[in-house]
Amino acid sequence: MKILVLNCGSSSIKYRLFDNDITIARGVVEKIGEEVSLFSHYSEGVEIKKQPIKVPDHTRGIELVLNTLVDKGVIHDYGEIDAIGHRVVHGGEEFKSSVLIDDRVMRTLYACIPFAPLHNPHNIKGIESCKQILPNVPQVAVFDTAFHQTMGPVAFLYAIPYHYYEKYGLRRYGFHGTSHYYVSNRAAELMGQPMSKLKMITAHLGNGCSVAAIKFGKVVDTSMGFTPLEGLVMGTRSGDIDPAIVTFLIRKERLSPDEVDSILNKRSGLLGISGISNDMRQLMDASNKGNERARLAIDIFAYRVKKYISAYAGVLGGVDAIVFTAGIGENAPLVRKKILEGLEFMGIQLDDELNKCMVGGREGIISKPDAKVKLFVIPTNEELVIARETRKIVEQLRG
Repeated sequence: MKILVLNCGSSSIKYRLFDNDITIARGVVEKIGEEVSLFSHYSEGVEIKKQPIKVPDHTRGIELVLNTLVDKGVIHDYGEIDAIGHRVVHGGEEFKSSVLIDDRVMRTLYACIPFAPLHNPHNIKGIESCKQILPNVPQVAVFDTAFHQTMGPVAFLYAIPYHYYEKYGLRRYGFHGTSHYYVSNRAAELMGQPMSKLKMITAHLGNGCSVAAIKFGKVVDTSMGFTPLEGLVMGTRSGDIDPAIVTFLIRKERLSPDEVDSILNKRSGLLGISGISNDMRQLMDASNKGNERARLAIDIFAYRVKKYISAYAGVLGGVDAIVFTAGIGENAPLVRKKILEGLEFMGIQLDDELNKCMVGGREGIISKPDAKVKLFVIPTNEELVIARETRKIVEQLRG
């Protein structure tokens, strides 16, 4: 079964074509709607890197993707595509698993836009464009929030008047769920044990960051909240702060709510502390050259992750494995070491040599052989999860 996986952003389309679990093509359309767009495509024997091209909207972008798949011989025609899987950021409380997209689902996706105004509208654009171009091909929505919907109210409710939850759905939803799902299940495979017997903490550390506490295959808590702003220090997001800071800045700096929102989402985090960059690689380089604010940014980042891991070990009542994934989690041994230092009381024993070697997409264990808690680096593969979820739903549809 050939499944096209799409991740549509405000000005981009990331895509991957699977033949069952095998990637046979991938690429990205960038700067959609700008004067000059960029297109990259990779398939067997074909490599297109950032080719300048004019792509006025998402529909034209998806047409470009499909035509390239045909022109480069990946498929003979559109009819070879059996289904389309979409990454959708927010499913609210309505969607606890992936769903076949129909008119009812579309109405609910529109209703979820206030929860993710920067993401859901563009996810919807991709769905509508595919419906226009490939009207008879089944489409499936796979939600970043779905894996976290096993949390109970003790974890997902905020201590504000309860009627705001009832009226507006103000609660913790969590994000990066597809990534947490993939790496936790992969870690269980590597341990040779079922998820139903494991207590696990997964750390998705990239430009956006989150930690999840997973007990016997179900999420019991996660660091991101009503929006992706809560929790860890991230590339440009503040993570946890005293909420009174918001009203303080509004009064003292005479800022609008939108201006404060922009500060906390786009000008804070690693960038805000360092004043240099949101890129951990640049910060480590600057720190090595003596830049104290870069060093401070790295240390605060690691401290916040350490704090969440310690808290979640208590929530879980112990932990069998900790998994690092995403750009920083997969490629920054120094940051992993800083995070884990001081957690030896939990049964954590980092193998320094294994840790140093685990970069560049490598998968494996970084704990010492006799360590009580297994430590893993596992490259995430959200697209594969989306493809598998899509295939499962389409096979059920076909009976």
